[in-house]
Amino acid sequence: MSRKKEELSLKEQFDALGNLPRFFKLIWNTNRSMSVANVLLRVVKSAIPLLMLYIGKEIIDEVISLLGDGSGDRGYLWLMVGLELGLAVVSDLLNRGISLLDSLLGDLVSNRTSVDLIKHAATLDLYQFEDAEFYDKLERARRQTTGRTVLMTQVLSQFQDTITLFFLGAGLVAFNPWLILILIIAVIPSFLGETRFNSWSYSLTRSWTPERRELDYLRFIGASDQFAKEVKSFNLADFIADRFENLSMAYYRANRKLAITRAAWGSVLSALGTLAYYGAYVFIIMQTVSGTITVGTLTFLSGSFKNMQSRLQSIMMRFSNIASSALYLQDLFDFFSITPTIKSASEPAVFPAKLQDGFRFEKVSFKYPNSEKWAIRNLSFHLPPGEKLALVGENGAGKTTLVKLLARLYEPTEGRILLDGKDLREYDLKDLRDNIGIIFQDYMRFQLKAGENIAVGSIEQLSDLSVIESAAEKSLADTVIDDLPKRYEQMLGKRFADGLELSGGQWQKIALARAYMREAQLLILDEPTSALDARAEHEVFQRFSALIEDKSAVLISHRFSTVRMADRILFLEHGQLLELGSHEELLEKDGKYAELFHLQAQGYI
Repeated sequence: MSRKKEELSLKEQFDALGNLPRFFKLIWNTNRSMSVANVLLRVVKSAIPLLMLYIGKEIIDEVISLLGDGSGDRGYLWLMVGLELGLAVVSDLLNRGISLLDSLLGDLVSNRTSVDLIKHAATLDLYQFEDAEFYDKLERARRQTTGRTVLMTQVLSQFQDTITLFFLGAGLVAFNPWLILILIIAVIPSFLGETRFNSWSYSLTRSWTPERRELDYLRFIGASDQFAKEVKSFNLADFIADRFENLSMAYYRANRKLAITRAAWGSVLSALGTLAYYGAYVFIIMQTVSGTITVGTLTFLSGSFKNMQSRLQSIMMRFSNIASSALYLQDLFDFFSITPTIKSASEPAVFPAKLQDGFRFEKVSFKYPNSEKWAIRNLSFHLPPGEKLALVGENGAGKTTLVKLLARLYEPTEGRILLDGKDLREYDLKDLRDNIGIIFQDYMRFQLKAGENIAVGSIEQLSDLSVIESAAEKSLADTVIDDLPKRYEQMLGKRFADGLELSGGQWQKIALARAYMREAQLLILDEPTSALDARAEHEVFQRFSALIEDKSAVLISHRFSTVRMADRILFLEHGQLLELGSHEELLEKDGKYAELFHLQAQGYI
């Protein structure tokens, strides 16, 4: 399995740091007080290493003086020991405070990013969610909502270590500036090596996004209540497990090769830093033996050098990690930069309180992105207020696409859709969708309480139980809920504790109740009763017709006994209008509708 390797240059990694200001603006806006407190604690903590080393120097020199000629000051010695103890306690408290703030602030940032991601995804077009490339972007963005705590901690630690480095550097410069130069030369190879390996790691992760998404899907279907029946009935466990293992091992092998190479070169390059430290250490020892500096100064300088080497190496290595994380952060910002094409007009028209002319399709055509086939072609018809229109046609004829155009979930490729003489594009999207109640055949079975499952149809009314009960009564869902132990408070589905699973027909009644939750002027039912038997479906649609006498409705059903209750029937074939009229008119025409009606009727003889 070949992969195109897109290595990122050092310049590109530096450029990725441009994402950090936006990231820290997000942190600042999440919680300003925690952000300020975190920085202040780190500034204080950055001065402690130098103070500890200096106090250690004083203690050693004072002990040697007392052991030698006795000229040392015992009071001063114990004062230094006390100060060192105090600094150790303060250092521990600061570390715990910083860790606490990192954890709390990181959780808040992760929560906020997830909320922003959910809200932004809701603004995007439906067709975007039907595109594999978009899903890759969404997957990469979703992965960035967690783990950003690490990046925040890394950058703040970089800030803290840099200040500490300046403090420690001042001591080394006063003794011998060449020690600083030795340090810098020693860590540069490791820095360049880590930068290159982070580039490769990012490229590997990015190029394998589709496969990692497939792994998540295989993991889900292999251990999910939704697929458990099929997995058992068709003995799919081995197939799913083998496919997961083959794909995961291919990714493992690619990642293993990079990890081994990185570890080998990292060891070699790191050894250079160790050699530099001991070269400087030998030089300092020679200065001590010659009497140029005291033993305390030896410990101070060697400690400072070691500390600086460690921190400088950490800074350079962390820079590479930060650049790498900033590259991943770009995935999140790239997703937020995606904009919908279906938007509200800048100065939207007022949605009519009561429809006068209704909906009109004028030579509407639609094709899906990256497709040459027309899903809807040159379609024109009128849906006046109060009419119940049934859509009929074989699978793939364009029925669901038509209702999605009607609800402006899709935008016509050609032609236009009018509402009371104005293009749908002229209305506010929220107002339009608030006035359209739609239940699709692939409605969702939310693992929520029964009342919440119904309130999904108009979530703003979640707290109004009377509206929920009314919607349940209209859809016959009340007969389902009356049998539930906790009625509207009953958790549905088996994913959570005390949840109850419903039959397909019971779920459909719950879903139908959502259509009655809002005072919509147009109701669309896209085969939502397919799990009901013919008698139950007929009862549901009779009730539906009686309850929406003054509203428009679009019904999709494969049962002609139900379709005939509509005022008019629109027969679609290959996305084009083939026939339009009442049940009686279409039978009299003796066309395709009549042919299919008689074929279905024979099944009941």
